[in-house]
Amino acid sequence: MLRNVILLGICIGSATSVPILYQANPESFHRLSGMVTGSAPQEESRIETVQRIGRGGGPVSNPSARKVSLEADGRGHFLGEFRINGRAVTAMVDTGATVVAMNLSTARRAGISVGPKDFRHKVTTANGEVRAAAATIATMQIGRIAIDNVEALVLEDKALSGTLVGVSFLNRLSRYQVENGTLMLAQ
Repeated sequence: MLRNVILLGICIGSATSVPILYQANPESFHRLSGMVTGSAPQEESRIETVQRIGRGGGPVSNPSARKVSLEADGRGHFLGEFRINGRAVTAMVDTGATVVAMNLSTARRAGISVGPKDFRHKVTTANGEVRAAAATIATMQIGRIAIDNVEALVLEDKALSGTLVGVSFLNRLSRYQVENGTLMLAQ
């Protein structure tokens, strides 16, 4: 188990450097950390059974759908308004991240309790080696899509400024795909 967590951590290492990109673009950084919400979608066309999520992370249509569509922002990133254990969290979908990764502040807001002794896993990131705590998210949602018992890593706030939705969530869906600047999630 420890070996798997370490390997997973190494795989998300490059993904944890993404917050550096957001620091260069304050608007995207604030959107990722949940400080900017709800910009208007650029188009109204939709697939009937799909809930579209606009550039600001808010839903655009059909809240009863079991599919969600996220539009890429200006930098090509897919941001969405997720719920982690019932708490709203703006997160970026990262297909290169093996697990969901969040900072300690977000974990605490979502009721995930980790203490100093839990940070025993070493994760190599673009910013160097950091310690991480393995955690399990009881329920992670976007729109009407809900996945229980999602593996996650918690990093110190200085190591990760937001939340990355990795493959530990995505692989639990029936499918996900990117086409024409839109990420489709289906359960």
